Amino acid sequence: MRIANEDDREAVERLVQDAYTPWIEIVGMRPLPLESDYGALIAAGRVHVTDGLEGLIVLVPEDGVLLVDNVAVRPELHGKGIGRALMAYAEQEARRLGLPALRLYTNVRMTANIALYESLGYRETGRQGIEGRSAVLMRKQLSP
Repeated sequence: MRIANEDDREAVERLVQDAYTPWIEIVGMRPLPLESDYGALIAAGRVHVTDGLEGLIVLVPEDGVLLVDNVAVRPELHGKGIGRALMAYAEQEARRLGLPALRLYTNVRMTANIALYESLGYRETGRQGIEGRSAVLMRKQLSP
């Protein structure tokens, strides 16, 4: 894993497009990660990529928690453990930053993602509308 740089921007944007386009029909609109400014996120050091750009994770430190803003894996590589490895990396980053918890949100219709997050120890903390989308809010407290 490494922090993405400007040279990665086109590949990052393509990866996000490939990962989230299949969800448009299920969600009924473009998922929020398709609307993000990856140039700004890369410049801020928020985008972390696997060495071969098979997947990425966007991490945003907040007060007392690390926000997992986006996780994307190349569709042809689903089921290979890349998403789980990215989520494990997020936990390592939270610990490195001294943050005791992680949080994320996902669309209520992304049931496979919700099941994955639950299997990793995330628990639903609520539901809310975010930019016209129904989101499940989830959180994982890290053990000391």
